[in-house]
Amino acid sequence: MVRLIQKSGYIKAGGASGYMKYIATRERVEKLEGSSPVTKGQRQLIENLLRDFPDTAELEEYNDYRSAPTTGSASSLISAVLDANAHKLTDRDGYMKYIATRPRVERHGEHGLFSNRPVSLDAALKEVQEHSGNVWTFIWSLRREDATRLGYDCAESWRKLIKAHQVELAEAMKIPLDQLRWCAAFHDEGHHPHVHAMVWSVDPSQGRLTKEGVKMIRSRLTNDIFQDEMYTLYQEKDISYKNLVAAARRSMRELIEKMQTGFCDSPVIEMKMLELAQSLEAAKGKKVYGYLKKSVKAQVDAVVDEIAKLPEVAECYEVWNGLRDELENYYKDTPRRRLPLSQQEEFRAIKNLVIQEAENLRLGMFTFEDAEINDEPEAVFEVLPRGAEYGEVLKYRQAAALLCDDNVTWAEKREAVKTLEQLWDKGVATTAYHLGKAYRDGLGVLPDDEKAEKWFRRSAAIGGVQSQYALGRFLQRQGRMGEAVSWYERACEFGNQYAQYRLGKMCLLGDGVPKDIERAVRLLSTSASQGNQYAQYVLGKLYLQGKEVGQDQGTAEYWLTQSAAQGNSYAQFLLDHRQRDPSVLLCTLGLLRHVSNIFWETLPPPNPSGSHVESKLMRRIREKKIAMGHKVDDHEEYQGPSMSM
Repeated sequence: MVRLIQKSGYIKAGGASGYMKYIATRERVEKLEGSSPVTKGQRQLIENLLRDFPDTAELEEYNDYRSAPTTGSASSLISAVLDANAHKLTDRDGYMKYIATRPRVERHGEHGLFSNRPVSLDAALKEVQEHSGNVWTFIWSLRREDATRLGYDCAESWRKLIKAHQVELAEAMKIPLDQLRWCAAFHDEGHHPHVHAMVWSVDPSQGRLTKEGVKMIRSRLTNDIFQDEMYTLYQEKDISYKNLVAAARRSMRELIEKMQTGFCDSPVIEMKMLELAQSLEAAKGKKVYGYLKKSVKAQVDAVVDEIAKLPEVAECYEVWNGLRDELENYYKDTPRRRLPLSQQEEFRAIKNLVIQEAENLRLGMFTFEDAEINDEPEAVFEVLPRGAEYGEVLKYRQAAALLCDDNVTWAEKREAVKTLEQLWDKGVATTAYHLGKAYRDGLGVLPDDEKAEKWFRRSAAIGGVQSQYALGRFLQRQGRMGEAVSWYERACEFGNQYAQYRLGKMCLLGDGVPKDIERAVRLLSTSASQGNQYAQYVLGKLYLQGKEVGQDQGTAEYWLTQSAAQGNSYAQFLLDHRQRDPSVLLCTLGLLRHVSNIFWETLPPPNPSGSHVESKLMRRIREKKIAMGHKVDDHEEYQGPSMSM
């Protein structure tokens, strides 16, 4: 990619060095032309230059020298290094005289200095000699072919460019525009035509150049020099970016789904989680990463790095890293450094999730793995009252079905809600349950808890068993446990398997009701006998662990087999590893699910817009014109503020 090379530094007040004189003298002694072999003195000097200025190896002249080490290529290299580092080798007035009068400088009279007005070399030298603050130096360089093609092979083009960006230069260097002083000279070197510039403030206490300021200056000049090519490049990159992101999202979506539905078998992670749980036993204060001892943090990091070795995670992290490498290559020169998963900023949340899982393991927290439970079967049509007309029955069932259909529009669902409300007014009481769901979940209407509760209560009051359960679940989510238990118990009396399961869970945990293992097992068994796979799974897990109830391998296998036969993958996982502690197994599995969620959250948006970079580029062009004193649509050059020297 074409680019502008920028170097920056500064010269302190009174700073000086004899190094330039020394190597300049050596250079004159060794100054030879032609293709004879490089001399010993040249070779030694080049070795010294490489040691003192490591970026010498990046110069085109160095490549020429390495491919053909002759007196001519060595001489060109030495000259290029001195020129690129002159600001480090001489005092400020010497540097100004050097850039103004050295060979191949484009002269304006007796010297090559230029600014935003004609420059007197003697006056300029006097000003910097008397200046008690820092003087900043810049070198801006282009490849020969780029400079020729873009018209930056003469001093006037560079003068206009720097003048156009005086505002940004002042801003980047924290110098008020009316206090800014600068001068520069163009050197028409072989491989890299370049400009040396010196910048300072009238007030010696002003001026500061940060890394951000350096980046800003280079970015603004680059966008101006290459503005036509950059505009095309931005468009190409925008298309490429979208294609890249789309491909990465497809690949990562598949891998994330594997993590969310798959299972892992890692004795190493299990062992490390048990060790971490023991360490947390002795930990004081908050059980979060930032508050833990260094040794415990290292344990957490070790768990995360082991998770990163799981095939699904490793593959997904590779895709994730590849995507970010590509994106940063578009807009940065330096390669992106890849970090272990435990050190990657975007995944720092996994550390506290590891701690949370280890703490649950330490406390013996029972988990249910029922996030995918469907406790509201679609198309639940409760018995309509006698005397209901056929047309009303048909409307009711069509409207209820529409609310359950994910493929219909919001407007269609809104009409279904209106139909159900009209049927309620006509005495069709069974519509209340579906209206409760609509207002709870925002189906065709805005979510409204008060209206949802009102409709669920109306339906439950007329004996709707599914409505009694739905009302209990609604109240439980709101933390109104006493009311929730009351409605669960009513639904249990009518044999609702979901109410039996929920109430059994509450009794098992002591959540909203006194802990009662015997009652919990009874409720779960009743639900399991009706085919509830989640109740079957919980019973199997209870008997496999043997903590809350006596361990019974046969009963455990019976219920887990029943659950697995209905497609419960967790039940099958425990059956396949029945000799291992299910708590530790499922703890590791929980971590895999957590990581998958974080991968999903860090995916870039599917349709990044190119208009942002395009509008940003156009805005910079407008800013440049205004800074030069143009109207946005004129083409007259503004001579700018004067500079006293």
